[in-house]
Amino acid sequence: MPTRKRFIQQTALATGAFLAGGMLNSAVAADAEAEVEKLTILHTNDVHSRLEPFPMDGSRNQGLGGVAARALEISKVRAEQRNVLLLDAGDIFQGTPFFNFYKGEPEMKAMTMMGYDACTMGNHDFDAGMENFATQMKHAKFPVILCNYDFTGTPLEYKTVPYTIINKGKLKIGITGVGIEMKGLVPDNLYGNTQYLDPVVQANRVAEQLKRQDNCDMVICLSHLGFRYREPKVSDEIFAKESVHIDLIIGGHTHTFFDAPVVYKNKSGSDVVVNQVGWAGIVLGRLDYAFQRNKKKNLEASHTVVIGKKTSE
Repeated sequence: MPTRKRFIQQTALATGAFLAGGMLNSAVAADAEAEVEKLTILHTNDVHSRLEPFPMDGSRNQGLGGVAARALEISKVRAEQRNVLLLDAGDIFQGTPFFNFYKGEPEMKAMTMMGYDACTMGNHDFDAGMENFATQMKHAKFPVILCNYDFTGTPLEYKTVPYTIINKGKLKIGITGVGIEMKGLVPDNLYGNTQYLDPVVQANRVAEQLKRQDNCDMVICLSHLGFRYREPKVSDEIFAKESVHIDLIIGGHTHTFFDAPVVYKNKSGSDVVVNQVGWAGIVLGRLDYAFQRNKKKNLEASHTVVIGKKTSE
């Protein structure tokens, strides 16, 4: 039978070991948390010059959209999250009198004010011609990314880039972009001598460089191909399945409101996330990623943030 003195000694040792173990577990948990790098991706597509909310006229979308409400939501996210990307998948122009009168200047200025990191071009961004788009780009403090249009000998030569790399915290994010075939969709005189190249081939080529040579932790493609078609036509669905090294496709053109991102397997069996948020700036897409110490990434959450407040008069 242990003496009272020995009992107290044993109890003290056990208590010390327990507390030390608890502190060790807390330290390990804190280290594990510190090793996780978070990235929030906000995105839009097919805003179509909708700078103001839809009018309060009894229509389905009354009170929704508008750059003021979108800017407020973006600011809230940036105040809460350290690493935030803001991207757009094209068709910035056309759809309201703002474009008819000002040809895209207020749209570009608004996107610069909101701090967009990159965008791609949609077919309607050619509606006032390439020279006009080149002119409006002087108001953009972000790159316009396209890897499957050859603009040699046109007003857009040297104005766009095939990709960009953005550092967010400890993360290195590669971004490329692809556009839709314009023949039969856009009047010939508006895109002139622009050469359309296979978007899957070109995007895969750029993505391989971003992943293998530039060692990007994530590769994003801004796509204006459209989500899905009944006819045999390249779409984001086909693109995702035929892709390699692309982790996320942010889509546009078909004005598809996704309830949640769609996940496909690429040619090597890895996941490719595809998302799109309708049109007119009604919704701001949000994707929250977590990167582990080995840079393995997980899509932890996705949100569709409705912009503006739908009310009745």
